[in-house]
Amino acid sequence: MSRTPVNNPDAGLFRPFISSSAASTSSIMEIDAVSAPIHIQEAIGEEEERRALIDVEPGVEQYGTMGSSNGHKPQSNSNSKFTKRVKYYIPSLAWIPDYSWSLFGGDFLAGLTVASMLIPQSVSYATSLAKLSPVTGLFSASIPGIVYAFLGSSRQLNVAPEAALSLLLGQAVDEIRHKYSDFAPPSSETDILGLGVATVITLQVGLISFLLGFFRLGFIDVVLSRALLRGFISAVALVIMIEQLIPMFGLTALMRAAHPEHTFEKVLFIVEHAFTQSKWLTTTISFTALGSLVALRSFKHLFKNTWWIYRLPEVLIVVVVSTILSSEFHWDKDGVDILGAVSISTGESFIEFPLKGSNIKLMHRTTSTAVLISIVGFLDSIVAAKQNAARFGYSISPNRELVALGAANLVGSFIPGTLPAYGSITRSRINGDVGGRTQMASLVCSGIVLLATFFLLPWLYFLPKCVLASIICLVVFSLLAETPHDVIYYWRMGAWVDLALMSLTFVFSIVWNIEVGVVVSLIISLLLVVHRSSKTRMAILGRIPGTDRWKPISENPDAEESLSGALIVRIRENLDFANTAQLKERLRRLELYGTHKRHPSDAPRRREASVLVFHMADVDTCDASAALILYELLEEYKNRRVELFIAHLRPDPRRTFEKAGIIDLLGPDAIRENVADAMTIVEHSTR
Repeated sequence: MSRTPVNNPDAGLFRPFISSSAASTSSIMEIDAVSAPIHIQEAIGEEEERRALIDVEPGVEQYGTMGSSNGHKPQSNSNSKFTKRVKYYIPSLAWIPDYSWSLFGGDFLAGLTVASMLIPQSVSYATSLAKLSPVTGLFSASIPGIVYAFLGSSRQLNVAPEAALSLLLGQAVDEIRHKYSDFAPPSSETDILGLGVATVITLQVGLISFLLGFFRLGFIDVVLSRALLRGFISAVALVIMIEQLIPMFGLTALMRAAHPEHTFEKVLFIVEHAFTQSKWLTTTISFTALGSLVALRSFKHLFKNTWWIYRLPEVLIVVVVSTILSSEFHWDKDGVDILGAVSISTGESFIEFPLKGSNIKLMHRTTSTAVLISIVGFLDSIVAAKQNAARFGYSISPNRELVALGAANLVGSFIPGTLPAYGSITRSRINGDVGGRTQMASLVCSGIVLLATFFLLPWLYFLPKCVLASIICLVVFSLLAETPHDVIYYWRMGAWVDLALMSLTFVFSIVWNIEVGVVVSLIISLLLVVHRSSKTRMAILGRIPGTDRWKPISENPDAEESLSGALIVRIRENLDFANTAQLKERLRRLELYGTHKRHPSDAPRRREASVLVFHMADVDTCDASAALILYELLEEYKNRRVELFIAHLRPDPRRTFEKAGIIDLLGPDAIRENVADAMTIVEHSTR
């Protein structure tokens, strides 16, 4: 049986898999030893996906053949369709029964590799950014990932806490701590307020994402520009770096006393105290750890073809070495802050209902943060998911991704203090590089993180907190890596609007706070989208001499307007309430100034039209509001005694026009098959 072509991610080519005797030879670059079984498995998966999409059962005859007369056949087809729908919405029901153990080697190695970098990262995000217990970060790196593995459509996406989102949550925790005094203080064994804020935000984040996907609003990823996202990421990277320089210099206790609120104030605080009151041992450990991380990462890139070197987890190596050194030399007695004993419990019980009494009062103060985290988290996740889908040759659905991410965070919120979890571009790329080909890699990763949560935390007792800050600073380099490229690209393209949007997001995020920066940029971005969509795309048509063909005069030098006073306008998009609102003004400008850009105060370049012909071949739909506006516009032209025609009218808009009374207003003779037909009538009437 033939196989469908499958995109080989290593060679970048489509290689057909026809039979076992005609299997393809080695690719240009092999990722691991199980690449051949992986590609065969992907071929089988693509075949199953193709069958599911065209709703054809394997083994059933096609091309017009008759089905069996068995009375149970319709029930079988109905069950088959139901099964396909269930597998579509719960992808794990499709890949788990067909899972090949030949893939497990790559998936296990990918899960182990990602977990080795995720464990110290999640601890860093929880303690340094979210200002919570380390165990909250570990639970956030495991529970949501398990849920996503069963519901998500991306095979390589790794769902866990992210630096930017953890920072937003940490800022919300800090802000609310200063406004509420009826909770236990942060120094208590269980930070009730911090856990409550994180739980409520994660619950709202999950609910928002789930509802966006349920109501099929996944298109928001195309509404918000990359410039906005790049400005946000750059600002977050700078804010994170400034936040982490404080513990790296050993100034945490002094900062709590001075309590600088804004980023700019923290910069001044660092400049004032870094060289006079910093702890030399803490500073030495911090920057030695950071230098080691950068050196190890650079060393790995020199040996990309040596798999055992390229896959070394530099973050885990630095954590282990620094913990051992701290234990041997008793750095904690010399004033270095260490992680210490960490309780596995994050509340009164392991699982709690998120909306218990003490948490409800926090909801209205955290909703704006939850909305922001939901949008930014989804944008980051969908970029990572689309990159891997294109690389490994399968498709994803933004709406299903939203539902899966929402469900993952909803389940996570039942464990007190769990941080919002979304997909990571970096970790997902590493997941695919190492050999992850199914969601089993995420299950393995989450399982290893859970084991570390319950059994390995005591081994990190002597881990210096400044090393965790150094790990986060390494993430900052990754966040800033693409910023120069994007700035140069927009400058070279002359995309000044994109550059301005990026700059506004960055400046507002630094001067005020990240929420203000992103919200202002979101509003500007949406206004730009509305502004562009509100302008109906139209063109003035002219006749090509010697023919009955009519072309836009701005695009065809030979096209000319053959009859004075006749304006032929081609509407080049569907009509809706947004783009029809300015239709009257746009037509008036075409009527008086043609296709040239002129100020409304300028003298008209054309005479007012006595004949107006609408070419509507490009109009497939017209909503009720647009039809009403068009009716009023045509009625005004009729009152001016302008002769009106509509050509190339499609069936669906015609039915809408009939219901709106436009056909009755113009008369049946005004609806012509083509422009030439309408102009023939006009020319005869003028003779």
